[in-house]
Amino acid sequence: MSSPAPANGRPERRPAVPVPVPPGGHPLKVDPARLHGGPGVAPAAPAAVPLPVVEETSAGGLVILTSPDGPHAAVIVRRNRGGRLEWCLPKGHLEGEETPEQAAVREIHEETGIRGTVRSELGVIDYWFSGEDRRVHKVVHHFLLRAEGGAISAAGDPDGEAEDALWVPVVELPGRLSYPNEQRLAQTAQQVLARDPGLVE
Repeated sequence: MSSPAPANGRPERRPAVPVPVPPGGHPLKVDPARLHGGPGVAPAAPAAVPLPVVEETSAGGLVILTSPDGPHAAVIVRRNRGGRLEWCLPKGHLEGEETPEQAAVREIHEETGIRGTVRSELGVIDYWFSGEDRRVHKVVHHFLLRAEGGAISAAGDPDGEAEDALWVPVVELPGRLSYPNEQRLAQTAQQVLARDPGLVE
């Protein structure tokens, strides 16, 4: 059964339906024009384009010199982007067809002046970071090396990142290194050397 038309001939306006209040919130404010893309609606922002992913592999580790007062490891001191000094293990990118072991030997020699031979694998650090135009997945292989010669110095670092290189007692490394992952690697090195001190003698 149809409703009678109003006397003025125009259709009768229905009462506005209240917008429900979400639990624990305020009444929703809905602009019907925005629901249907009506006039005056700002265009939606374009979807963010995902950054390309780049895989990077580096290698480095602890080169150990034995002495009467215990084993020492060569570490470098450098500044981060904020200008703060950081104590780090020497490491760097693989070049050409290098294996991680070969890169570790080369990078440690360049950054510390010490030539070494790989005696054991210590572990792998795997992490992500983002630049302005890419996301980087970084994998860093760490090894335990025996010092074979050279003089401790950061002067040969081709990138000029290391401000200094010095010998630190292995027992002090967990408290001296700046990054927790490298602190854990130093603890692993202590355990390896405790089990087999002949590795670096």
